[in-house]
Amino acid sequence: MTRIYNFSAGPSVLPEPVLRRAAAEMMDYNGSGMSVMEMSHRSKVFEEIIVNARALFRRVMDIPDDYAVLFLQGGATLQFAMAPANLLTGSGKADYVLTGNFATNAYKEALLFEAYGKEINVAGSTKDENFTRIPTQDELTFTPGADYAHICANNTVYGSKWNYIPDTGGAPLVADISSCILSEPIDVTKYGIAYAGAQKNIAPAGLTIVIARRGLLTDPLPGTPTMMNYKKLAEKDSLYNTPPCWQIYIAMLVLELIESEGGLTVMQRRNIEKAKMLYDYLDSTDFYEAPVAKDCRSLMNVVFHTRGGGLDAAFIEGSAKAGMTNLKGHRSVGGMRASIYNAMPKEGVGHLVNYMKEFERKHG
Repeated sequence: MTRIYNFSAGPSVLPEPVLRRAAAEMMDYNGSGMSVMEMSHRSKVFEEIIVNARALFRRVMDIPDDYAVLFLQGGATLQFAMAPANLLTGSGKADYVLTGNFATNAYKEALLFEAYGKEINVAGSTKDENFTRIPTQDELTFTPGADYAHICANNTVYGSKWNYIPDTGGAPLVADISSCILSEPIDVTKYGIAYAGAQKNIAPAGLTIVIARRGLLTDPLPGTPTMMNYKKLAEKDSLYNTPPCWQIYIAMLVLELIESEGGLTVMQRRNIEKAKMLYDYLDSTDFYEAPVAKDCRSLMNVVFHTRGGGLDAAFIEGSAKAGMTNLKGHRSVGGMRASIYNAMPKEGVGHLVNYMKEFERKHG
């Protein structure tokens, strides 16, 4: 089989040991005589899977008991509406920091609630700098008494990352952590709600993880659909309806692998090493440009382009022939993007750097 290094931003590469185990258990999970794809979500066999997956999340991410771990659907995009529907029940005010594509999309979704008398504010933005950095604390203006403040912790499209947790003035911090979850240790207690689509570092697309402080799981705004009601979903242990069973199973396997390899401290060390290989080379040459400020660079999504962008198309075409795929940047940014999540091996990043050097030698 030809080796392909998959740099997709999501759905993204999964660990090979997980894929091999899933393949081996495809027809018969744990002697049940059934595939996880076909078993009832109410069965004793699947109950063991979902309970184990939740327990693994708690151990690996050090999630305290006063936080619920929900297995939901709809991706992070549905959370853009679920968060305001559940949290805009006090002052009716919320703050958003705009640092990229998905942070902006979350803000736009929250603006829909202004039709019901809610107030959605921009606490800070780097849009005028093409989202090439994260604003400093001094640049942020949070609304006193706001029901929550929202950030996107890692910006998949623009390749930037929050290098600190902002002081919101007491408002619960809601964070989209889709493209950095499980990549490094985080202090869950600093967040009111942290949510993530699974398709980058956890499992195939279709599963959404919500980690929520139990004190925030109260009655939502009137008229909120049941499937968007955190409180009801938590009361049913994520089993109000049929959950994404296969994705939860894969998440369990991924978490078992992470735990067996040393946990998130080990993942962080590996990810720093991989990112350093790529950034060190980008910083050593004038042939490529990496636009994100150095103190805000993502470990997961490295955005770059050839100087002037004139050779980007040739770079992408050649990368496919060199055994790499999905290096084309997001349509709103262009250029190239190398997503180097946990499952991307170090040799894959080395292969990319070697190709970059050879491309520069030929075209520089």
